[in-house]
Amino acid sequence: MKLAVIGDELSQDPELVADTAAQLGFAGVEVRSYDETPPHELTDNQISRMRGLLDERGLAVAGFAPPVFKGPVSTTDEQLAEAREVLVESCRRAVRLGTPHARIFSFFAETDHAPEPLRAARVVAALLEGVVPGVPLILETESRSNTPHMRDVLDFLDALGRDDVGVLWDPANAVRGGWGQVRYPSDYLMGRHLIQHVHVKDPDGTNGYVRLGDGDLDWPTMLTRLAEDGYTGYLSLETHWRHGRVLSPANRDRPWGEDFSRDGFAASVECMQRLRDWCDRLPALVRETS
Repeated sequence: MKLAVIGDELSQDPELVADTAAQLGFAGVEVRSYDETPPHELTDNQISRMRGLLDERGLAVAGFAPPVFKGPVSTTDEQLAEAREVLVESCRRAVRLGTPHARIFSFFAETDHAPEPLRAARVVAALLEGVVPGVPLILETESRSNTPHMRDVLDFLDALGRDDVGVLWDPANAVRGGWGQVRYPSDYLMGRHLIQHVHVKDPDGTNGYVRLGDGDLDWPTMLTRLAEDGYTGYLSLETHWRHGRVLSPANRDRPWGEDFSRDGFAASVECMQRLRDWCDRLPALVRETS
């Protein structure tokens, strides 16, 4: 397994992000926002700069996290066109970054309604038609989406009918997702064979997020199981915990810019150190640094 951090959890300054990841022995950085720019709006120059900063420090682009299909289910022609544009522009940037994959969602579930993965899959299938992503796509288990749990993901992928979409497992989102509160290990066991990427954070119920190790999830146990099951992808820290403040729903829905990153550096460094220490205590074959 390889360690990564989503850069804007640390800072909007890509040089500070790259320096910190390298100094703490991480293998890569997952790209979301930087320089006050959302991921799907990054310019070619910004992308080249980030690639250069990471290459100079021996770091990899661990993933790309644009907001593809992160919003209400598209129904009108205008909404569908907008969703498709975000998809196409995000895929173009993913290819330029050289990322191993790009994250997508399954649209937000309707308020006070159970997730509808089959409905979401039909819309996503139509939007993907004719699009050549250029990189593999991975579907996140997102608390507010139509795939908060692995069982929903499996239904979605079955209905989607594509073999080029994997899974981004975020167990913290399963805790916050409601609708049955399917947690580890049940949630994990349903789809472990499809997991290509893991987001690491620790929830305090539905109240927010806390320092890694202080919340609801037994991360050392989960890391051990991932290693035993042969997972070799990235463990990507998505802190969502801040010193002195709690991220708002708007921050979490649109996690970019200084309003999101503020007060995240020290908190994320604490969590990076803790995640690294846990992995260091696993057998040597578990953690790769290159």
